[in-house]
Amino acid sequence: MISEQGIIERVSGRNAMVRIERTSACATCRSRQSCREVSGRDMIIEVANELGAGKGDRIEISIPSGSFLMLSLLVYLLPVAALIAGAIAGGAIAGALNIDLTPAAIAGGCLAMGSTFYALKRLDRSTRAQKDFRPRMTRVLIHSAELHPANDPE
Repeated sequence: MISEQGIIERVSGRNAMVRIERTSACATCRSRQSCREVSGRDMIIEVANELGAGKGDRIEISIPSGSFLMLSLLVYLLPVAALIAGAIAGGAIAGALNIDLTPAAIAGGCLAMGSTFYALKRLDRSTRAQKDFRPRMTRVLIHSAELHPANDPE
């Protein structure tokens, strides 16, 4: 599991808005569409409040590392593989049609890579609702009441 810590900014129904600091792992995260950047390093992410945490609580959110790894490979490796395969296919077509190799290879690579980006965008839309690809609240680290105990008159 890949885990981050955050502080609950707001609870709304069954969901909680959590402020976390953006890390390098965020750049490859497939669930980044559920995040909203608030400042240079902080962002707000919406997670299901399955643990009943309250405003101000410090919590841990996680995403399964298998899902994270698979989606990272898709996002980074697949377009490069498509670019190479498209360039090779474009070169083969150029040889068969007796046209200049370089422009055909460039066109084939660009077409294949563009098609891959389109397919990944469609995949992104279909995986948003799947629980395996969404961050979830795994534990409450510190309740806000522990941070700011009530003043008890004695």
